[in-house]
Amino acid sequence: MRVLVTGAAGSIGRVVTTGLASAGHDVVGLDLVPPPDGTPFAWHEADCADADAAEAVFAALSTGGRLDAVVHLAGIPDEASLPDELTSHVVTTAALLDAMVAHDVPRIVYASSNHAVGRTPRADGTLTEHALPRPDTYYGVAKVAAEALLHLFADRHGIDAVACRIGSFLEEPASVRGLSTWLSHDDCVRMVHAALTAPAPGFAVLYGISANTRAWWDLEPGRRLGYEPQDDAEAYADRVEPGPHDEAEAEHVGGPFATAQFHRPALGS
Repeated sequence: MRVLVTGAAGSIGRVVTTGLASAGHDVVGLDLVPPPDGTPFAWHEADCADADAAEAVFAALSTGGRLDAVVHLAGIPDEASLPDELTSHVVTTAALLDAMVAHDVPRIVYASSNHAVGRTPRADGTLTEHALPRPDTYYGVAKVAAEALLHLFADRHGIDAVACRIGSFLEEPASVRGLSTWLSHDDCVRMVHAALTAPAPGFAVLYGISANTRAWWDLEPGRRLGYEPQDDAEAYADRVEPGPHDEAEAEHVGGPFATAQFHRPALGS
């Protein structure tokens, strides 16, 4: 498949682009910054919050053959003002979806987040894809809105759209919570590959975690799409030291995001 990856220079982007290229996909990177040294595939520098810039990238790519899918990883990874979050996650998604419709690109895989449901109490049990939105931050609100856009375009335009609610993407788990929410680098590539190649998923949500013994979230939605995680955070359990905030972080799905007191810039700033 020929795949455009936004946020290709980010921490997830570097892992995913390398993994997809190794799996035989024709990868094209898109980011605000130049490609990392040694990048072996095509690259575009553009802001995908700018609809005209996004359209120009798709138009340029259309001259080189069909684009099969977009993997949308770009966006602010932390809490920011509501306008900044909406621009970073919702406006970018809309710009890409509009360009996809215009250029007949049939599939998008989106890096959503567990923070879309982050205020869900852990006492509610294992979380499924049917959990109602319950964001824990402006970041989570933006992820909910982006998922809604994906659903809209799946319904109106027949686009296949898979929202991957990513947990803790790290080389290894770094906290007790991470033993439940960890997503390994290799499993992240497996997840994106499955979301790209699953037959006709329509709009679908999966939880982006590894096969963790202590998993808080249901892996079955991903398995229905062909995602079979191979790693388990439990292999690192003896390296994880208990911390003073473990109990508080286990109260809600979003962990520290659900209870942290973020500085909130004034709207419009």
